[in-house]
Amino acid sequence: MRHVLILACTLIIVSCGTTVKNKESKKSNLYKKWELSSLGEIRPPDNIPPVYIELFADGKIAGFAGCNRLMGSYSTKNDNQITFSEMGATKMACSKEQMSLEDEVLKMFNTANSFTIDSANLHLMVGNNTPLATFCEMSNKAIVNKYWRLKTLDGKPVEAAKDNTREPYFMLRSDGTISGFAGCNHFNGQYKLTEGDRIRIGENLAVTLKLCPDSKFDENQFLEVFTLTDNYTINGDILNLNVGRRAPLAVFQAVQL
Repeated sequence: MRHVLILACTLIIVSCGTTVKNKESKKSNLYKKWELSSLGEIRPPDNIPPVYIELFADGKIAGFAGCNRLMGSYSTKNDNQITFSEMGATKMACSKEQMSLEDEVLKMFNTANSFTIDSANLHLMVGNNTPLATFCEMSNKAIVNKYWRLKTLDGKPVEAAKDNTREPYFMLRSDGTISGFAGCNHFNGQYKLTEGDRIRIGENLAVTLKLCPDSKFDENQFLEVFTLTDNYTINGDILNLNVGRRAPLAVFQAVQL
């Protein structure tokens, strides 16, 4: 009887210790850089740097809200409750689009009171059923979160557009999505990066159907680059998209947003 009692006490101690470890593990999953994937039905536009937050173990939060740097504090309890406080931002003025997004981001922090983490995504919510925003773990790959403007296509220079709304470009986001402009139409889809600077872009890119009869740019040739590419190289702000070890299919230059 005495041995049974000792064993039972030991099991209780081990069980409690495991529970504490599980709670700490859940909290430590928060301590990352999180990039905004969606805010309700809003997806961050391509023409601004990524909106992100970084949560620290000491209860501090920092990041970028769409126009300004943000900072503040947060606290958690009961596994999935979270509260943001003392949220502030710098006072720089930006485009109307950026300021509108930033306003929505700051409102979201004032409203959110719970969270869940599944796979590589952080969801901020009201209660347990109303999602407000989804964040993915922010990529540290040099090819991601940059505006890549086309410089050469099949070895031929591409004249830089005077209006950057007309120039061919693409961007990769941390959530595995690609989007861009092909000279007449916009496109989006999925991509995957693997070891050795390998890249695979989904063959079924979604492309708008606008007609541009006056355009001299070969949009189909540009879009085919993404279907054929299987690896990339980066040297400074220059990106080559390649297939095998052949000459680059296309060369891009990073543009500061």
